[in-house]
Amino acid sequence: MAHSGVPKDGGELRIHENVDELATDLADYIAELSEISVKERGFFAIALSGGSLISLMGKLCEAPYNKTVDWAKWYIFWADERVVAKNHVDSNYKLAKDGLLSKVPVVPGHVYSINDSLSAEEAANEYEFVLRQLVKTRTVAVSEISDCPKFDVILLGMGPDGHVASLFPNHMALNEKDEWVTFITDSPKPPPERITFTLPVINSASNVAVVVTGANKAEAVHLAIDNMGPECPMLPARMVCPTNGKLVWFLDRASASKLEDSQCTK
Repeated sequence: MAHSGVPKDGGELRIHENVDELATDLADYIAELSEISVKERGFFAIALSGGSLISLMGKLCEAPYNKTVDWAKWYIFWADERVVAKNHVDSNYKLAKDGLLSKVPVVPGHVYSINDSLSAEEAANEYEFVLRQLVKTRTVAVSEISDCPKFDVILLGMGPDGHVASLFPNHMALNEKDEWVTFITDSPKPPPERITFTLPVINSASNVAVVVTGANKAEAVHLAIDNMGPECPMLPARMVCPTNGKLVWFLDRASASKLEDSQCTK
């Protein structure tokens, strides 16, 4: 049985007894958002990340979702990507293709991966250009308060250091306010070259889900969610706070083990 609560920023906490329960709830959440977006806009614009997130989305490949989700209306993007070949083991595109996209009837032309023949800077610039064209046609909605894209949902994991997408602690990319997509060449974890959505884009989404499992991330979850006072280190995950959207944390018991007890109730 999941427990839920409201953290400091008005987001929602969903704490699950185990990873399987979390994965089912995550599939329900994504399928519901897809249905709402398709009814309201005719499209579902979703941005993925890498890591364990894709395996946790695996239930979408199973009944009933593989039949009930309107896959033809999905437009798929990446909140971050490693600047490697699409068939490289480190590619977030390959991870998603192998674990999810090849198993459901998405339209290949609706899958927006980066151009892997370009440099990190060029790939970021081109990805932003493609995004801007899709915002013009409203395939991707636009924020009511800025020119940023308003994704129907952005799905993020979180590292033990509190990084989300490829926004790492104390990195200057966290300060980017004007670009939608930026690049880094000095990632603290390999591979070093990556592109990433900026915080203004992440925080312009209609919905943001941060999906975290494992005891090795419990301290980062605590620092990202609990009210730590002015001395709290500003982890990138703590900077995820949708301006006009909804934030949901999907946690298992292990990752939530260091949260203050008051943060979750039945």
